[in-house]
Amino acid sequence: MDKAAFSMAMLRIVSGSLELTAAIVILRLNDVQKALAVNSMLALVGPLVLISTTMIGLTGLADKLSPVKFIWILAGVGCLLIGILRK
Repeated sequence: MDKAAFSMAMLRIVSGSLELTAAIVILRLNDVQKALAVNSMLALVGPLVLISTTMIGLTGLADKLSPVKFIWILAGVGCLLIGILRK
């Protein structure tokens, strides 16, 4: 099994588990203000997981990618992050 693919999958499993745990916590809290606080904490997790999994994938592909393709991929990830984080 490819180590990079396995690492990416495990990171996504952890991220998904955090999402499910947060949903359960929100249901148990049963308060909109507290639920919003929990949801706000999760807003940090998504981009961090995106960056981490992308970096793991790019590291796994580094020997197979030309420098030009590598730059295009980084530019695409940058555009995604700008779209996600900008208001």
